[in-house]
Amino acid sequence: MTTSHDDLLPGTRRALLHRIAVAQSEGRTPSLVATVVRGGKAVWTGARTSVPGHGPDENVQYRIGSITKTFTAVLVLRLRDEGLLDLGDPLEKHVPDTGAGEVTIAQLLAHTGGLAAETPAPWWERTSGSLRPELGDVLGEQPFRHPVGRRHHYSNPGYTLLGALVEEVRGAPWEDVLRREILEPLGLHRTSPRPQAPHAGGWAVHPWADAMMPEPAEDLGRMAPAGQLWSTTGDLARFAVFLATGDDRVLSAESVREMRTPAAPPEPGEPAAGASYGFGLQIVHRDGLSLVGHSGSLPGFLAGLVISVDEDVAAVVLSNCTSGPAVFTVAGDLVRIVAEAEPRIPDPWRPMAEVDGSVMELAGPWYWGTQAFGLRLPAGGGLVLGPLSGAGRGARFRANDDGTWTGLDGYYAGEVLRPVRRPDGSLSHLDLGSFVFTRQPYDQEAPVPGGVDSEGWRGIP
Repeated sequence: MTTSHDDLLPGTRRALLHRIAVAQSEGRTPSLVATVVRGGKAVWTGARTSVPGHGPDENVQYRIGSITKTFTAVLVLRLRDEGLLDLGDPLEKHVPDTGAGEVTIAQLLAHTGGLAAETPAPWWERTSGSLRPELGDVLGEQPFRHPVGRRHHYSNPGYTLLGALVEEVRGAPWEDVLRREILEPLGLHRTSPRPQAPHAGGWAVHPWADAMMPEPAEDLGRMAPAGQLWSTTGDLARFAVFLATGDDRVLSAESVREMRTPAAPPEPGEPAAGASYGFGLQIVHRDGLSLVGHSGSLPGFLAGLVISVDEDVAAVVLSNCTSGPAVFTVAGDLVRIVAEAEPRIPDPWRPMAEVDGSVMELAGPWYWGTQAFGLRLPAGGGLVLGPLSGAGRGARFRANDDGTWTGLDGYYAGEVLRPVRRPDGSLSHLDLGSFVFTRQPYDQEAPVPGGVDSEGWRGIP
């Protein structure tokens, strides 16, 4: 069974349907539902099921496991943006006496705190959260597996600590804060900590026989911020739009961009080449695409949310089996299918609405030593620096109130670009984190570090 919209070409829709059909059949999952987003709205929904004549749609809930972590990360970034904490704060400053208080909030968000991947036994995903009522029960007597800050090591208890942080600072239960600050503003009415009909049941499929067994659906208690939520492809499609563009009612575009920025390398030995982790988001480079999102799994369920910001395409895939289709990969494939079959059409070029002469003066060629760079002023604001040929460091910059500019990405992220003027007010050079950029290679009239040979350029006699 499949339903789809008319925003995609027939060939694209068939390719999407074929991909999820293969995933459901070869992955041997009772059901699988997927939604594709383009241009800020759902443009295709498809489903495959083992039940004849019946299939899930974008309103059927599935458990989404660790995609819950992305929601928790948004709540933490909101606290930072309100000035209630700093990401460099040790957890101890806000949640004392955990036994893991030396870890910073940023390290917890990026899984670089050195904490164990799981709680002490028994397996937390398949037992009641009532067995772990306190943070000490989640962390155990030896919470660390690695030195703090030295490596990326995925930690479910780490996100439980972030949930406790949200509760401590807000003075309210995690799920109440989640509903008030994310679910209601974004209209995610089919996302909830506990299942709400219609919802799928979770199943284990026998590895050597086409037979099934129901999986228990446990309330995770303290571990809820790491994996409790149930949602639909419809709601997660809207959440994907938010993660790509931001929403000032929840989190600014700048802050969601920060979430999508690599903050940790991949865990050594993990199979995903070119992968890293931001704040509550996985980052993968595959098939020429830069993808962000998160996977999720709990007994009986698999979930994947993948976004290509550059292509303005996202996909959500949900299924109800413990192991089977690689839904994160499938979601990435759906994004690739749309991006390749129907490439994003650029917005029409438009000039600036207003031209600032003092900023316009910065545009054009600049030289760092002998390497040529171009500084452009896009209509959307800011500055863009990049090499004119070959490899070189580039970055986007945003304006500061004092006439300087701050780098947003690349090598110059966080670095300050300062236009330097002569006593008569004319532009002399640019100072970028101590690098001097001049209008001519090694301009003798600019304060180039180390000085410029007075005899200037020469050949070989």
